[in-house]
Amino acid sequence: MALRVRKAVLPVAGLGTRFLPATKVIPKEMIPVIDKPVVQYAVEEARAAGIEEFIFVTADGKESIANHFSGHPVLERMLTEKKKNAELQLVREATLPPGAMHLIKQHDPLGLGHAVWCAWELVGDEPFAVILPDDMVLSQTPCLKQLIDAHARVGGHVVAVEDVPRDQTNRYGILDIAGDQGTLTKARGLVEKPAPDKAPSTLAIIGRYVLDPAVFKELDRHTRGAGNEIQLTDALNRTLATVPFHGLRFEGRRYDCGTRVGFIEANVAFGLANPEMKDQLRPIIERLLSL
Repeated sequence: MALRVRKAVLPVAGLGTRFLPATKVIPKEMIPVIDKPVVQYAVEEARAAGIEEFIFVTADGKESIANHFSGHPVLERMLTEKKKNAELQLVREATLPPGAMHLIKQHDPLGLGHAVWCAWELVGDEPFAVILPDDMVLSQTPCLKQLIDAHARVGGHVVAVEDVPRDQTNRYGILDIAGDQGTLTKARGLVEKPAPDKAPSTLAIIGRYVLDPAVFKELDRHTRGAGNEIQLTDALNRTLATVPFHGLRFEGRRYDCGTRVGFIEANVAFGLANPEMKDQLRPIIERLLSL
């Protein structure tokens, strides 16, 4: 039986250059979708999946992320005194309990694999999750919980995947599969950002992973791959002789908040999914579309 997944790594060290000038001072993970920072959605998804410890791989200038998930006694006292109970609840829901949050700095921007490697000491020798906050998933069951449930059945590495147009394979890690096996597909390998004519399939990895700790020893080689970076996909490939690897076609819809259009799409989709907002938003969207 696979060990329970208790820890999640959140790589949040990127500079967010695609969102300049907004990200000159504000970390891109702190830009809100509706009324919550993007990174809070990732933490809420993980908490709903049973994650107990959160390891933020961060960088200089990202202090507001840790502050957001820390207690704010002055604000809480003011809200209590003014009997703003609903607002007080929102603040407390965004606060992680003592000991649940860990911070580690990625001093050199050497890629996702390097960011995950930075968390090795804090993760230890147990399976762990990786969440890329830029990928937001709107689903009935939290995407990470779907992965953790699958991992409990098959162990090894389990990643969230979706089919993408072939002309977009060069944006993703792509699975090399023996044959399409439905919702949970076993992979014999994966390729980082292959050209469309070289892609072994169109099954792309999105920003949700449950990984066996064996990947750390491969990341520790610090082997450079595509873009002269330490690629997580390369390290995963080197473990496949001993660690099973599955891609899970998750239930839900992914929104790529790493792009400006994807970010706007996420705001619209999450707004329409909000019972308090949807009836007000629909006529606004219809009016804008008629312009």
